[in-house]
Amino acid sequence: MISCRGGGAVPPTTGCGQTGSQGVLMADIDRSERVIAVFFDFENLALGFKAKKDKQFDIGKVLERLLEKGKIVVKKAYADWSRYATYKVAFHEAGVELIEIPKRRMTGKNSADIRMVVDALELSYTKEHIDTFVIVSGDSDFSPLVSKLKENGKHVIGMGVKESSSNLLIRSCDEFIYYEDLEQLPQLPPKIGPEVPKKKRDAFQLLTESIEALMRDNRPVLWSSMVKDTMKRKNPSFNESYHGYRTFSDLLEDAQHHGLIRLNVDPRSGTYVIAGFGGPKHT
Repeated sequence: MISCRGGGAVPPTTGCGQTGSQGVLMADIDRSERVIAVFFDFENLALGFKAKKDKQFDIGKVLERLLEKGKIVVKKAYADWSRYATYKVAFHEAGVELIEIPKRRMTGKNSADIRMVVDALELSYTKEHIDTFVIVSGDSDFSPLVSKLKENGKHVIGMGVKESSSNLLIRSCDEFIYYEDLEQLPQLPPKIGPEVPKKKRDAFQLLTESIEALMRDNRPVLWSSMVKDTMKRKNPSFNESYHGYRTFSDLLEDAQHHGLIRLNVDPRSGTYVIAGFGGPKHT
């Protein structure tokens, strides 16, 4: 097998041509990755978490879920951060820009909302490559913003706490993710055997987590290039050669050999497609 762009593999008799129907197919695969801007209305999130005294907002879980959707290029959070100082370190470490909104009695109730709306709309007009906007809030006041972003051709994802998320906002978004659902354990892939060396084990773990994420996102076809892109979003330093594989296809074949995944070959492009978890384990 020889490697094709994006990490797939083709039989030796099939080339990786960039023109014709195959080139169009690969271009379509590349365009499947969303470019994302995330806006946190942290004042609203804090209200939602007041009733959850035993829990705190976990920025890591949110970003990990959104990385399954695509590449995050903008992250901004709005609040009077003097009131939420315990969260500042985690947000800074996650690369989120903290927008300071002075106390409400000084600027009015909706100052954070207005600043967030202005920034989101400005970005939608000036950065055409950003095709997906995530509004992390349950506030119905953001429904007009969602409508305007959709009018500008953007895909809008909402995220919020179940108890404090407005039905109007939920219906306005293209999709809505409840924070509580991030904490639910998904169906687990097959366990990696103890006989697998650590370097391979780490690669297999990242591989199965990425496939699991794409399945959770209801992707109709799991192309090998799509899986590799997801792995690199989750771990930008990922390189199959570090884990002992000449190509990404070799890694997929070895994972199938260990009974972790099932592979098919797409007849049009000759690239690998992940058919699902499990399969016969070879010894």
